Amino acid sequence: MSTSLYQASVGTYLQMLPSLAALIGKAEEYCHANSFVPEALTNARLADDMWPFAKQIFECGHHSARAIESLFAGAFHPELAPAPTEFAALHREIADSIAYLETIKPGEIESMASYDMRFEFGHMGLDFTVEDSLLTFSLPNFYFHATTAYAILRNQGLPLGKPDYLGKPRLKARI
Repeated sequence: MSTSLYQASVGTYLQMLPSLAALIGKAEEYCHANSFVPEALTNARLADDMWPFAKQIFECGHHSARAIESLFAGAFHPELAPAPTEFAALHREIADSIAYLETIKPGEIESMASYDMRFEFGHMGLDFTVEDSLLTFSLPNFYFHATTAYAILRNQGLPLGKPDYLGKPRLKARI
């Protein structure tokens, strides 16, 4: 049995986005419990030249829902604006991404696999097929930002474990 492009992309996003929503909730609870302002975590970063937690979360939405949305337009553009730092906005980002992805039908993704897709950044462009754009660009970026968001919170002292990152795996159905 082969893996479908839909399951590799949308299925993976829908597995992990709820765990990112839970991470935002845990960050919010941690701030309340420790009398921190939200920006203590939403602006936290692993290194000075890396994006903060809020932008990592925003980029997970960008490289999941908006990556899928861009397939229909044939072009994907970076979003360089700073992300909002309020927990409510981060929750909304993930909820909106999940809601959009849940509208996508497997056949829509499969039928576009060989279509042309372009990543455009200023005057630079990278040409892909839809399949290669998802598998070699958007998915790796999604995993990078999801992992970095998790790592930022761990680095800030939140008691998280691997299950907080992985989300709900797609298990074999029992008969």
